[in-house]
Amino acid sequence: MKNQKGFTLIELMIVIAILGILIAIALPAYQNYSIRTKNSECLNVAAGAKLAVAETAQDRGTLAQITATNTGYEFDASDYCADVTVAATTGVITAVTADTGGPDVTFTLTPEEAQGRLEWTCTAAGQDNDAQIPGECRNNAAAPAP
Repeated sequence: MKNQKGFTLIELMIVIAILGILIAIALPAYQNYSIRTKNSECLNVAAGAKLAVAETAQDRGTLAQITATNTGYEFDASDYCADVTVAATTGVITAVTADTGGPDVTFTLTPEEAQGRLEWTCTAAGQDNDAQIPGECRNNAAAPAP
């Protein structure tokens, strides 16, 4: 009888089972990463509004003087950001995501005057899980929408 070389059926089945387990772990992690990067784009679009609010507050001397028009910020839609608005008298910025592959998330960027500078707090609402929002807003996440 001749010695045959190669893999047995059981060895091949074990390799396929291991690959299946690795894919089952990696796929959800990649999906969360993909949604998180799309949500990050909306925060990057809102960075222009943060700059406009900060400059206007510095120029006017207070956040109470902020209006949607005197900041000069105009929102240009992007692939994953549906809306960015600036609230009058508070400077609170609201950014809403769209088409990210997950639920639409609403980011709220709240400025606070502190010793001649603005400190921003980011909260997020509407996400499935915290892994789908950027770290900047993760610790301040609001309760998920029902």
